[in-house]
Amino acid sequence: MSKNGALLEVENLRKYFPVKGGVFQRKVADLKAVDGISFHVNKGETLGLVGESGCGKTTTGRCIMRLIDITRGKVYYQGTDMGKLGGRKMREMRRHVQMIFEDPFKSLDRSMTAGEILAEPLQVHHLVKDDKCQERVGELLTMVGLEPYMAERYPNQFSAGQRQRIEIARVLALEPDFIVCDNPVALLDVSVQAQIITMLENLQEELKLTYLFIAHDLAVVRNICDRVMVMYSGKIMESAQTDELFDTPRHPYTEALISAVLTPDPNVERDRQVIILPGEMPSPITPPSGCRFHTRCSKVTDICQEQEPEFRNIGGDHWIACHHA
Repeated sequence: MSKNGALLEVENLRKYFPVKGGVFQRKVADLKAVDGISFHVNKGETLGLVGESGCGKTTTGRCIMRLIDITRGKVYYQGTDMGKLGGRKMREMRRHVQMIFEDPFKSLDRSMTAGEILAEPLQVHHLVKDDKCQERVGELLTMVGLEPYMAERYPNQFSAGQRQRIEIARVLALEPDFIVCDNPVALLDVSVQAQIITMLENLQEELKLTYLFIAHDLAVVRNICDRVMVMYSGKIMESAQTDELFDTPRHPYTEALISAVLTPDPNVERDRQVIILPGEMPSPITPPSGCRFHTRCSKVTDICQEQEPEFRNIGGDHWIACHHA
């Protein structure tokens, strides 16, 4: 895949979790959450990462952030191998690479006020003088659509949407360039989702941000993302520019996902043919041989069961892992 202008590059990323059993809790197998994926994120773009629950999306984001150790592979930020950074260097890197978590009620310390939550990264990284900290906290709250006086409130005194705004403000406190957005609107009402998405788009334009946007809602992804990657059972199945992927999906799994997206047009909705996939996603402990999707694919042949498809370019910036594309 082209890497011109890439801010972040991921090469052959693998994350295996040990499965232990027996009296002595010895390792008996590996849970292959992410199993050899490569991609890049260009500066200033929003790259979407979609797929079913359990496919490895969030694990990918956490590996990029080094919140969990990588089993194998490399993550480069502006050419720097993040896996080789020690404690102090990694703390400096976190000023540039940040993550918005899915559930702000779990990621925000409920014993701290909103002001204390936002002041903490400013103090840890020595970004402002003590006498200017409160002023900067007010600026951050205003930036995400809240009022400075709300700094005295605790997380449980905010609505879900307001808590997510505080989570975003905490990320912005470090003035990062790249943000992993892990299902940032999944737990919000539809009207609040629209407000948060609009705010993220405005912040991206204003602050020149780059996003990896992890989500389940394909309608949201189509609205905000420049490119989209489709993930299944720890593998990338397809990647393309957003409109091309939604208008001409080439992988059977992508076709099934997009067929399930609701549309506001009653005429289109009436004629929409939903593709129902049989069975469930295979176990990441014992994934099937060949193509991971062959156990649920209507186009499966012998080669699909025996040989893993190469992730290859089929024209332009359209990439796919399928023998029959």
